[in-house]
Amino acid sequence: MLQLGLEDILTPRLALIAITQAMVLAEKNSDPRFAEIVGCTVPKEWPPENREPHVLDWVLEHFERDPTTVGWTRFLALQQRDGGRTLIGIVGGFVKETAPEEVEVGWGILQQFEGRGLITEAAQAFIQAIRATGQFTSIAAHTFPWLGASIRVMEKCGMTFDGPGEEQGTVRYRMRLTP
Repeated sequence: MLQLGLEDILTPRLALIAITQAMVLAEKNSDPRFAEIVGCTVPKEWPPENREPHVLDWVLEHFERDPTTVGWTRFLALQQRDGGRTLIGIVGGFVKETAPEEVEVGWGILQQFEGRGLITEAAQAFIQAIRATGQFTSIAAHTFPWLGASIRVMEKCGMTFDGPGEEQGTVRYRMRLTP
C-alpha cells in the first residue's frame, strides 16, 4: 500500500497536510474546533463547491480498514502567508483494487483562490511524492470536459487526454510512469 508518510509536503507557497481521522470527523460534523485541529484559518466558504460529501465517509472507511492510508489518501492544502496558514483546498488519491498499478488523483480549491496556480502547485507536489515511491505505472484523473481549469491543471502536471472517463460525461487524463 502506498504510504507517503505523515510529513507535510511543502512547496514554496503551500503546506499539504495529511488529513487525520480527527480532522475528517471534525470537518464532517462541522465541529467549530476544525480550524484549531488543523492549525489554520478556515474560510467561511469552506468546503470547495465541487466537493462531494460522501468522500469524507469514504476516507473514514479507509482509515478504519487500513490506517496506513493516513498520509496519502487526502491532504489539506494550506496557503502559507505572513506567518499564518489558510485552508484553500484539498488534494488526494486512491488505488482501486481493480487497478493496483495506478493511482487516481483529484483536487479541489475554494473559488476565491482559483487562477493563482495554487492547486497546480499542490497537485504537482502530490504527484511528485507519488512518483517518488516507484510503486505505480500511471497516475490518472477525471473531470468534465467543460471544466477547462481542471484540464489545465492535469496538463500542467504532465497528464494527457486518455479518452472517456468512468462516470458518464467525464474525460480521463493520464500520466504514464517509467519503472
